[in-house]
This record gives sequence, C-alpha cells and structure tokens, in this order.
Amino acid sequence: MNTQVSPSPQFYLTAPAACPYLAGQMERKVFTHLVGPRAAEMNDLLTQGGFRRSQNIAYRPACEACRACVSVRILANEFEPGRSMKRILAANAEIVSATGPAQPSTEQFSLFRRYLDDRHQRGGMSDMSALDYAIMVEDTHVNTRIIEYRRREPGAGLGVVPKGELLGVALTDMMSDGLSMVYSFFNPELEKRSLGTYMILDHINRTKALGLPHVYLGYWVKGSAKMGYKTRFQPQEHLTARGWEVFDPSTDA
Repeated sequence: MNTQVSPSPQFYLTAPAACPYLAGQMERKVFTHLVGPRAAEMNDLLTQGGFRRSQNIAYRPACEACRACVSVRILANEFEPGRSMKRILAANAEIVSATGPAQPSTEQFSLFRRYLDDRHQRGGMSDMSALDYAIMVEDTHVNTRIIEYRRREPGAGLGVVPKGELLGVALTDMMSDGLSMVYSFFNPELEKRSLGTYMILDHINRTKALGLPHVYLGYWVKGSAKMGYKTRFQPQEHLTARGWEVFDPSTDA
C-alpha cells in the first residue's frame, strides 16, 4: 500500500447556502487547507488564482449559476490618489501605524466588537467571541501580520512604538507580489475619517515601499452596495476567464 502523502492540495466543495451579497442567490465554495511547509507558497499561488484566505483555509466561489464575485487587486505602482483620497490622507495625518506578529489583544477585540455591532449585526461574524477572534488572527501557516493604526500621542517622537487610542486594525498577508488584506476593522464612530479607505491607501503605500506590484482586496460583487468601494482604487485588475485584466470603471454602470 502506498502511504506517501501527496504534495498537491486536496480541494473540497461546500453545500449550497444563501448568498450574503445578492438576494435570492445561493453560493457554493471550493476550498483547501493551507498547512505544512508549503503553506505560504500555496497561499501565493491560490491568491493569484482568485482564492481568499480565512484562517488555515483558502477558498473561492464555485456557484453554479452566478459569476458575480470577481477577484480584485490594485496596481500599487500605478496608483495616484485623487482629490478626495488626498483629503482623507490629510485628515488622518496624525495616525501612526505599527506592524507586528499575528497576535490578538483585548484592545483589538474590543474595537472588533464595536465594529461588528455597528456594521455587521446580522452577518455571519456577528456572534464571534474573544476566542473566535483569537483563532481568526492566530490560525495561520503563512506570513501574516497585524497592522495597528493609532492616534499619535502629543510629543511622541519618530521610532517610538505608538500607544495612543487604537482606531483601526488590519490582518494582512505578506505575499511575494504584494499585500493581501485578509480583514480590517475600525472605530465606526469616526465615519468622517473614512478609516477603511485610509487603511487601503496605507497598504498601497506600504506595497510601493516594498517594491511590489499588488494589493489584493478580495472579491468585488457588482450590484452589492457593501462592495462598491473597491472599484474606487484605480487602476486595478479583475480576474476573468482570460486571466487578470485591467478594469475599465466606465463599465461599472
């Protein structure tokens, strides 16, 4: 009997479930496990092929009658912020960020709960506990980092680890061709700051500084209001049946 473990990932298909983005639609997903010494390499390949990571699972839509979910990545080196985005950067000039290992904290979870209770009261994550949050952050076999965004304390100098109020958090995978924003959340009471947009702009700048080309934003769903913000960051590519292609915003009508 051959007991050798196959180096190739094994893929599985979920049962149909109600689509969280489009009313009346059913979704299915194909998924595999990201474990072992090749997990980071596999995460790169699968993300470039339209998969997303959640803990140690990589998945992508496999719906029978719908192709609305489209993988999106920003072309970081070609991106230039417009007027509204420059205003957002200026409005948040006092924010400082720090990158650390994928480790949860009570402070992060408190902000996470405030965000969920305000933005996603009926979503699949609405009942997440502190343990669930810790698993979401820590259960990774790839190069994952936590980026914390804080209000700069008066008198804090450069090179000092920021200790001001926590305003936002991003769980981010460091990949060979850029950064993949796995999940991010922020203080929902600071709506005028547009912190979600600010964190994406920060990831674009970080990717440029690394000399890498892409920021992966996950899936865009045309017709879903909660996904509409993703097409604001131009230029960007969408994964089609022909591969990654530059998206023409004029077609998003």
